[in-house]
Amino acid sequence: MPGPIIYYIRHGQTAWNAAGRFQGSQDIPLNDIGRGQAVQSGRILGRLLSRDARAAAELPYVASPLGRARQTMELLRATLELPPETYAIDPRLREIAYGRWEGATLPEMQASDPEIFASRQIDKWGVPPPGGESYAAVTERMRDWHASLTADTVVVAHGGTARALMVALGTETPESAPEIAIEQGVVYVFADGACSKHG
Repeated sequence: MPGPIIYYIRHGQTAWNAAGRFQGSQDIPLNDIGRGQAVQSGRILGRLLSRDARAAAELPYVASPLGRARQTMELLRATLELPPETYAIDPRLREIAYGRWEGATLPEMQASDPEIFASRQIDKWGVPPPGGESYAAVTERMRDWHASLTADTVVVAHGGTARALMVALGTETPESAPEIAIEQGVVYVFADGACSKHG
């Protein structure tokens, strides 16, 4: 029996995204581009739900507790003409924690912790950032979140949690998933054992 369909949206752009800085658990707000991407995601989602003969109001909506995901969800819901703040929060959807690398760029990470950085280049899934979380650990919480779903669901979360969900559901491997760019302003649909991107 197929599992619930997941309409997955990564939060819109922030200033740290634009600068190539890793956010992790830091609460960085959307910038102007990010707010536009959130509205764009809402329009795309509306078309997908119409295609699937679903009413936007009948689905559950859930977001990461981080502000950039919540802002995106509220703009997306307003675009669908739904009450912006009527959605659930699930802490399992929070972004992968980057520990002391949060706020750093890749060159800064390499300069500050060259040995850990090199180890992580070899095993991005299993090696955590210093004081942070491995993708393997995030995959376990995303697997747990997915197992709790009882209906087709709209979710707004993060790039890291998207990659972890792909591995949890078998659409990508621990080797391939870290290399995937999770786009903003699009909708990913997990259905029938596959993941498709809609822009």
